Amino acid sequence: MREPGAGSALTSRLVSGVHWLLAPATDEVPRGQAVAAAALRVLLGLLWLYNVSWKRPPDFGQDAGNGLYKFTSYAVSHPVFPPYSWLVEHVVLKVFTPFGWLVLIAETTLAVLLLTGTWVRLAAVIGVAQSLAIALSVAFAPNEWPWSYWLMIGAHAVILFSSAGRVLAVDGVRAGLPSRRTLGLVWGVLTVLIGAYSVLGSLGDPLAPRGPGLVSSSLSVSLGAYNLIGGLVLVVVGALLVLASRGGLRKGAQAAAALTAIAGLSLHAQLGFTDPVLGGTATSAAYFLCVAVVAGCLVWEHRRDTRVDHHSPR
Repeated sequence: MREPGAGSALTSRLVSGVHWLLAPATDEVPRGQAVAAAALRVLLGLLWLYNVSWKRPPDFGQDAGNGLYKFTSYAVSHPVFPPYSWLVEHVVLKVFTPFGWLVLIAETTLAVLLLTGTWVRLAAVIGVAQSLAIALSVAFAPNEWPWSYWLMIGAHAVILFSSAGRVLAVDGVRAGLPSRRTLGLVWGVLTVLIGAYSVLGSLGDPLAPRGPGLVSSSLSVSLGAYNLIGGLVLVVVGALLVLASRGGLRKGAQAAAALTAIAGLSLHAQLGFTDPVLGGTATSAAYFLCVAVVAGCLVWEHRRDTRVDHHSPR
């Protein structure tokens, strides 16, 4: 027989846990710790940003037996945990296309949340779960190093209990820390540089379905690939971000958020089905969505400040 009030106590703990998970990861710590935690967060974000590029719709490698399908099927051919292997064989591989989209969405979400420092604790939990799923699929596969996946799990766990949202993060803006200008400037300048590089690199083939990109396969690092149109979009939205972060052209942040959200979502709609207009990859789409989140954060903070000023006693 349950004790009176046990149900309400459990509900209260669950609500408190969800509130903590969604709250800004900005507990006060020494500056060095905050910077180190933010650096680890960005590093993990770059990991996911690079790896979304080979999750390719529409079949995610099922017909050719490569890509995501190949690595997922390792859970059956090289089992790590038999119950998980059974689940993959009898459920996941039977509905693989929806599963592939779920993986692409999950890993894109991880890249965006970690790189922008948005809902950092939630991203860390998703990262632990996704890293564990990958480990259970490929840890015993040929040419794999199991410790890489245990380290991925551990790194996300560290982020979960850190203040990784204090530096260059949307969480910092949500918490009221004076970080809006720096966040907007860094993302704006970076976006202009990526766009300018893409514009110059694509002059010989301006409408290529996959433009030049800031990619290093040997280092497994990528900030996306863009043709002339994609590069011009980046230059424009980057400039709008810089202006908005400096207190000018506030409507520019709204335009930047809308434009990059449309660009990112349209890329996902085109990849694997037709040549993308912006000449990009799934990594490019994730980067556009990162910029959309940062721009949206600037818009939100401006509106918050406006409400505060409006209600302040004269």
